Amino acid sequence: MTPPVRPRLLLVAAAAASFLLSLIQSIPVPVLPQIGQQLGADATTVGWVSTATLLAASACTPLLGRLGHVVGIKPVFVGTLIVTLAGSVLAATVHDVGWLIAARVLQGTSFGLFPLGLSLLRHELPPARLTSAMALVSSTLGIGGGAALVAAGLLMQGDAGYRRIFWLCALVSAIALALACTLPRRAGGGGRVDVLGAVVLSAGLISLLLPISQGHSWGWSSPRVLSLFTASAVILAGFYLLERRMDAPLVSMAMLRRRPILVANLAAMTVGFAMFALQLAMSHLVQSPRDLTGFGFTATALETSLIFLLPGAAVSVVVGPLAGPLLGRIGARNALALACWTAAAGTASLAVLHDSRAQTITAFVVASCAIALAYAAMPVLLVSHIQPEETGIANSVNSIMRTVGGTIGGALVITILAARTRSYGSVPLPAEDAFRLSYLLAAGVFAVGGLLVLLFIDRPARVPAVEPAGVVDQRHPQPST
Repeated sequence: MTPPVRPRLLLVAAAAASFLLSLIQSIPVPVLPQIGQQLGADATTVGWVSTATLLAASACTPLLGRLGHVVGIKPVFVGTLIVTLAGSVLAATVHDVGWLIAARVLQGTSFGLFPLGLSLLRHELPPARLTSAMALVSSTLGIGGGAALVAAGLLMQGDAGYRRIFWLCALVSAIALALACTLPRRAGGGGRVDVLGAVVLSAGLISLLLPISQGHSWGWSSPRVLSLFTASAVILAGFYLLERRMDAPLVSMAMLRRRPILVANLAAMTVGFAMFALQLAMSHLVQSPRDLTGFGFTATALETSLIFLLPGAAVSVVVGPLAGPLLGRIGARNALALACWTAAAGTASLAVLHDSRAQTITAFVVASCAIALAYAAMPVLLVSHIQPEETGIANSVNSIMRTVGGTIGGALVITILAARTRSYGSVPLPAEDAFRLSYLLAAGVFAVGGLLVLLFIDRPARVPAVEPAGVVDQRHPQPST
């Protein structure tokens, strides 16, 4: 007997998983210096606490998306959460930086939860509820990132141990796992998993992300960085040729070549780039000592979280429920373009209007709301151009593109801030021009993302218009021929 679907519980489970992966990605970033101090590790080694998660995500996300289609979404979803919980507990209990990095690798599997959650929604919910549900779940990515920065500031007051942040990850993992166990179990679509393709794709993505994330410390023109970039280009080209010859490829090259899919993935990269660049520049700007530099607000880590970042995260919570009706009214294409341009305007204003707290907070709130809308629109845009069985892998690739963009954006801002410094007495600090350049760069990339969507996707996409012929019940889609 087919188990009944409880839409609200299904939605909460998918949203909790998306919130978790965003929390895991962002929460260690503000406290990396404290981790280094408490474990006696240098900055380069501690940087792997963040890098390891991104590398694991690039390796696991496409494989988990395909595996969910083959064996069924629930067992892969639950299994991923078990691994994530184990990694969170390990991170909260170890006292060695090597073991902490290993724990972060386990936590990196959580990135596969987002595409799996969207696949679950598409297979279980009727078309009439799908757009709003996907928008709400997708918006939790932005909410989780903002909440992570705020939580880090609250948990790391005084001389608090960094392990608090990972106990929080463990708690959220346990809640998400409990919710996932209530999900309905459906048989998978069968077939096989392209393990060779997964290994080759992982090698190519790791070769790409590793020099991007470490380039500022290794040197952008160093032989190690140039060799890895070259290896990445060769491996990813080989992956393309390999997948074209496979009967059951990990990633369908024909799907990726469709113009709406290609543009949606490029837009994901631009949004990820600009979002990380904005958040990183914002955190550094507000903590700049005004008495030395003449700008900034001399904010502590706690003030940065509560005063400057929390309003953006709080207002973004409202965007999720509102995004669904807006997407239904104007279409995902127009909503994504609107979100990118609104975020561009808010970010660009920070380049010239950052003298008062009100100016800075208002601009960040506007940009944060727009980012939440962009996150809500992207999977809806994808789903309107793919078959149900392609949902997991298509959103996996989209998530990877967002990760690649975010890695590039973060690395570029770090490079700009490090290269454009002024000496204030014996203290070198980023100059105001470095922040202006960072904001203008992020704004320009946001604007490019919106322009790509508007120019190269023909019309607003709506989910019901693309349901394949012959599908009577969206919860049990037939495989396409």
